[in-house]
Amino acid sequence: MSVFDAYARYYDLLYRDKDYAKEADFIYRLLQTHAPTAQHLLELGSGTGRHAEHLAERGYHLTGVERSAEMLARCSQRQTYQPSAIAQRLSFLSGDLREVRLDRTFDAVLSLFHVISYQTSNADLAAAFETVALHLKPGGVFIFDVWYGPAVLHDLPQVRVKRLHDDDLAITRIAEPVLHVNDNIVDVNYQILLQPVGQNTCQELRELHRMRYLFTPELAGLLAQAGLKLASCGEWLSDRPPSLDTWGVYFVAVKS
Repeated sequence: MSVFDAYARYYDLLYRDKDYAKEADFIYRLLQTHAPTAQHLLELGSGTGRHAEHLAERGYHLTGVERSAEMLARCSQRQTYQPSAIAQRLSFLSGDLREVRLDRTFDAVLSLFHVISYQTSNADLAAAFETVALHLKPGGVFIFDVWYGPAVLHDLPQVRVKRLHDDDLAITRIAEPVLHVNDNIVDVNYQILLQPVGQNTCQELRELHRMRYLFTPELAGLLAQAGLKLASCGEWLSDRPPSLDTWGVYFVAVKS
């Protein structure tokens, strides 16, 4: 079972404050800079399809690959509410980004919201980048974001609590991190409390998310092994140079 399956039903509520439209605008600008003629995009780890929907509104054709059945179910549900012109540009498939093979190539590949940081071993990263290279046309670009190593070690992970609700459900999520400094990994232990509005009952979920923080030189080396050349990087959304204060950093690589 995917790490996200247990709470995928609540995923959109948990991240309702995430500005997908703003992020899609940022991705659009990156695509216009690095792949201005791109039309067909592959998104690895497409979640509930929110980024894909916004990019489809900008005219792109999106194929999303997601390993969580619950996430894919949410994608299908959301598609039923999309205008037909948008829905026709969207396709979502079940698959693991380390193994999926679609027998076609794309103008660009995306992997967003730290999906690459979920690849915690060198073998996982190498397999993911091989998938990217096999699905990119020559000159195609790969855009992804990760937890940035220098910032993680400078601004160490802390316990965080997030509370939110809608008309039906109140959620409290407690994230307790454990840093494994010799492995470049943070274990994020989630305790999620779900309480239907107006009821005294509460359901508890517990999950472990292992996240790898990454450094530019190691990424450049791993990408090169897959035939991808690192072209650019910057702070997510601001596009400032990465620094000790930028946990979220995007990278752009080009297939030679």
